[in-house]
Amino acid sequence: MKDIFDPKVTQELIERVNQLKPESPALWGKMTVDQMLAHCSIAYEMAFTNKHPKPNPLLRFLLKTFVKNGVVNEVPYKKNLRTAPVFLIKERKNFEEEKSRLIKYLEHTLNLGRDHFEGKESLSFGPMTANEWNNLFYKHLDHHLTQFGV
Repeated sequence: MKDIFDPKVTQELIERVNQLKPESPALWGKMTVDQMLAHCSIAYEMAFTNKHPKPNPLLRFLLKTFVKNGVVNEVPYKKNLRTAPVFLIKERKNFEEEKSRLIKYLEHTLNLGRDHFEGKESLSFGPMTANEWNNLFYKHLDHHLTQFGV
C-alpha cells in the first residue's frame, strides 16, 4: 500500500485527480465523476469535521467488528461494493469545486503528517493507527480514481 504521508504519493494522487474531466466516464458503477469526488471527500470530512454524527454504540460495535478490517487492510476493494448510507451522493455536484475540495483534503492530510493520525479516533471504527488511516484514505481514493480511468 502506498503511503499518503509521503509527499511523492500525495503529488501522484493530486496529478491523478487533475487528470479527471467533468465528462470522465466511470468504468463501472453508477456515480458520475463529480459525485465520486464528493463521495471521496466524505472520508476526510469524517476525519476533520463535525459534519457527520458518530454512529450509535451498537452500530459502531458492528462496524468495528465486521467492517473495519476490510476498510483498513491492504486488500483492494472489489468493484461495485455497496457503500454506507453516509457516503451516498445522490445529486450532481460542481465538478471543479469537488475536485478542489478533495485536493485540499489530500494536502491537509499530508501537512498534518503521520504522527497526527497515530491513535486518532475514527467516527466509525474508534482509535486507529496511522497505518490504518493511510490504508483507509489511499485504498478508497485509489479505487475510485481507477474507477474513472486515472
